[in-house]
Amino acid sequence: MKKLATLIIVLFVFQISTSQNYNFGKVSKEELEEKFNPLDSSANATYLYKYRKTFYEYHQQSGGFQLITDVHERIKIYNQEGFDYVTREVNLYKSGSTREDIRGLKANTYNLVGNKIEDTKLKKDGIFENEKSRYNNQTKFTMPNIKVGSVIEYKYKIVSPFITNVDEFELQHDIPIKKLEAKFSAPEYYNFKVNTKGFLRVIPKNETKNDIITINSKSRSLNGFSGANTTFSSEDIEYKKNTSTYSLSNIPALKEEPYVNNINNYRSAVKFELSYSKFPNELINYYSTTWDDVVKTIYESPNFGTQLDKSSFYKDDIDALIGSVSDQNQKATLIFNYVKTKVKWNGYYGKYVNDGVRKAYKDQVGNVAEINLLLTSMLRYSGLNANPVLVSTRNNGVPLFPTREGYNYVISCIEMPNGVILLDASSKYSTPNVLPLRVLNWQGRIIRKQGSSTLINLYPKVKSKNTTSMSVTLDQDGNIEGRIRNVKTTHEAMLYRQKYNDADKDDYLERLENKYDGMEITDFEVKNSKDLSKPIIEDFKFSKQSQSDIIGNNMYVNPLFFLRTIENPFKSSDREFPVDFGHPSSIKFNINIKLPVGYKVEAIPESRAFALPDNLGSFRYNIATKNGSVQLIVFTEINESIIISSYYDALKEFYNQIVTTEAEQIVLTKM
Repeated sequence: MKKLATLIIVLFVFQISTSQNYNFGKVSKEELEEKFNPLDSSANATYLYKYRKTFYEYHQQSGGFQLITDVHERIKIYNQEGFDYVTREVNLYKSGSTREDIRGLKANTYNLVGNKIEDTKLKKDGIFENEKSRYNNQTKFTMPNIKVGSVIEYKYKIVSPFITNVDEFELQHDIPIKKLEAKFSAPEYYNFKVNTKGFLRVIPKNETKNDIITINSKSRSLNGFSGANTTFSSEDIEYKKNTSTYSLSNIPALKEEPYVNNINNYRSAVKFELSYSKFPNELINYYSTTWDDVVKTIYESPNFGTQLDKSSFYKDDIDALIGSVSDQNQKATLIFNYVKTKVKWNGYYGKYVNDGVRKAYKDQVGNVAEINLLLTSMLRYSGLNANPVLVSTRNNGVPLFPTREGYNYVISCIEMPNGVILLDASSKYSTPNVLPLRVLNWQGRIIRKQGSSTLINLYPKVKSKNTTSMSVTLDQDGNIEGRIRNVKTTHEAMLYRQKYNDADKDDYLERLENKYDGMEITDFEVKNSKDLSKPIIEDFKFSKQSQSDIIGNNMYVNPLFFLRTIENPFKSSDREFPVDFGHPSSIKFNINIKLPVGYKVEAIPESRAFALPDNLGSFRYNIATKNGSVQLIVFTEINESIIISSYYDALKEFYNQIVTTEAEQIVLTKM
């Protein structure tokens, strides 16, 4: 019966979608009356229609092709959370005076008033243009007169002179899509590789048709004393046009899961990557077709490889810094800390420099590339085997296919006899082999002087440790007071410094008290917050009310109190993509509880231990009583930064057992 009901819903949705008019402005009452998505009732909004067509158009004035993208989207808003989709941001790439333009923008909001459809048009005061970065302008617009139940619709055209930059066709979003149409057309002169990703089964309809470019021209000639004659002519150039069309219906939402490095890595999409161009009577012009091609193109750029050879402006400073040092590790540390102190990060990513390493050194500020290429250059100058490492940050995704746009960041690498040291001098709290979280994204690519490259794992092997020692005194009313000492190393220490050092200390303490639901904290102290060579030590006294249940002569106490794991972060029944913890870790709780006078232990939880398969992680819970107190040691280890999806069921059960174990209570009885 359940299957029959589902089939009826699917057939109903299919009938509606096939009969729907998707022309701009033809919004129906049925769309406005819809209260929820029949196939996903949890959706806050739905793409009723998503259309994109990208194609090449000959531009006679410039004597070449332009890349045109037409966009038309219609979205249904079901509730106030769906208001997140009423603002659209369009990024427009630029390079010098050459830039992309947005044209023909029009947008309407539709509401059902009584039995009548009313539309409100987007006006100029709802459109905002700004410079997002050196390489991007942005046009942003917010739809007017939004209400729960509204349907919004907009369309526009992007005209681009950058013919090799075909944006990825996204076929899946974090809300469902009822109807999607996407089309890509290119003249035979351009050859593309087609790369797909995600879990949707995507099969395009491919076709080749004849097309014509008409070139108009005029010429003027003198005709004796009677003046000049103007002659108009035109020439038709025939060529073949290749088109790929995608038509999909009822695409499910790609929903966020905990511990995902970047959900876009798993979003179904198609990327057209220009492989080569071949025009009549011209040689083939190859673009990025292999990673070797990509690396060569990047390294030979004057904004990358050439920067590594510049050293005259810093030689005297580095000679003074390391002149008497022979140990290679000490040299590396001194230069790394020098660059971090000398040149501050301006907040911009990039694998290429903007103004160059020399200017960054002089002005003491630069982007990621300027800082880390400068670092690499200095390390090389000192005699170390240092090379840049191309990285795609978490928000940029994983570069699955050879593409120059796949990498957006660069760090430095020293190859030592006893291993590799990875460095990022743009992060003031980073230390050797402790990279900022934004960089921990699968693999980077080392580029060596000869132009060769190899992949390197960016994830750390050393566990980050967080050890909590807590002494607690429990009184007869179930209140507690005590002292906590937290010790954090490597990535945990770096993350703590990022939150604590730049925060207002009163605000930080207030947030900490709120985190533990009204705890009162005194004698708060942090050690080594600026000394990156040592672990972070956080120490404070605390008191907290009503931390046990008293029923008759019995007191029920959770020995982990506010430190226990309350819920399993993994709730989905299955998972198609890996779990990314960022770094391996160990969390240890050493807890000593002094029991109230007049009470004895009636029952305590059992000590136990369990583990994930293949040594991926483990959990130990050891509890004992001694001389009027309870000692508890809880130890949780995750041994890998990434756990692949085939272990998801085991991981989910692992955390279920942790939650269950840590929920168990001590039973105390009045003597």
